[in-house]
Amino acid sequence: MFKIGYRTVKTAIGTSLAIILAQWVGLDNFVSAGIITILCIQNTKKKSLQAAWSRFLACTVAMFFCWVFFEGIAYHPLMIGLLLLFFIPTTVSLGLKEGIVTSSVIILHIFSDGYISTTNILNEFGIVSIGIGIALFMNLYMPSLEEKLYQLQEQIEENFYKIFYEITLYLRDNDHIWDGKEITETANLLKEGKRLAYQDIENHFLREEKLFYTYFSMREKQFEKIEHILWIVTSLSHQVQQAHIIADFMEDLSTNIHPGNTAKLSLQKLKKMKNEFEQMELPTTREEFETRAALFQFVQEMEQYLLIKSSFKGLKKRKRTVYTRKARA
Repeated sequence: MFKIGYRTVKTAIGTSLAIILAQWVGLDNFVSAGIITILCIQNTKKKSLQAAWSRFLACTVAMFFCWVFFEGIAYHPLMIGLLLLFFIPTTVSLGLKEGIVTSSVIILHIFSDGYISTTNILNEFGIVSIGIGIALFMNLYMPSLEEKLYQLQEQIEENFYKIFYEITLYLRDNDHIWDGKEITETANLLKEGKRLAYQDIENHFLREEKLFYTYFSMREKQFEKIEHILWIVTSLSHQVQQAHIIADFMEDLSTNIHPGNTAKLSLQKLKKMKNEFEQMELPTTREEFETRAALFQFVQEMEQYLLIKSSFKGLKKRKRTVYTRKARA
């Protein structure tokens, strides 16, 4: 489906403004200001600022190389190739490789002029400054990602709930069948959540708030534990009393998955359950022994799952949120 994104709109408007302004000021090669604007508009404010700084410094270095090769040797097409042989490695070593394309335009301008003077140097700096300045101005606006981040957070938690519910059913009935689609979905949601959370960080110069990124990283670690738990559950082939007790615990836990931090309460319940298991009679058959050993490993993994959450201070509640599942808070 044909779609025009906000970055495309900013690029189109910014390019036109840069060319109009450069032409109005009376600069030669004014259309190049539009090219620089296109190159400097990025996905985030920090990337845009970094790109702008790299291109400005690279253009300054390029003008020095022009003076050395063109004025020092000759204005000949072969000198352009020789200049680039030294200029490109220099910009890369200085961490300015983003400015190579922009600088090449400046190099060709000076070569076309056939001389270096205060006038054409100021002209090139004017083109670069207008192109970069307009790009930075256009990038002052970045749409808020908060709504998308909250949506991803809720989708991930809903999938955690479904996975735990399926685990509960399997613990109570080993013949329960589940297609497991939430596993793949959750992995993709976590990846997208971390990407958008990082982008949100990059769009704020002064704010050091990284709660969303920390949240998705925490859920990612928990998801790894869930995958281990699923492997353990699918290996169970014998019903024991402990499985039903754990199923009750998992059902209770599934209804209390939310962005806040109540892991300590669940850890206390888990500890109480482990103490209860220790008081039970020892297994009498090999099948029972193997099943209880697997369930013990299951409980250990769940403890690690809860400890991961206990170190997270929690997200603020989303405004205007409608919860469709009982006990989410």
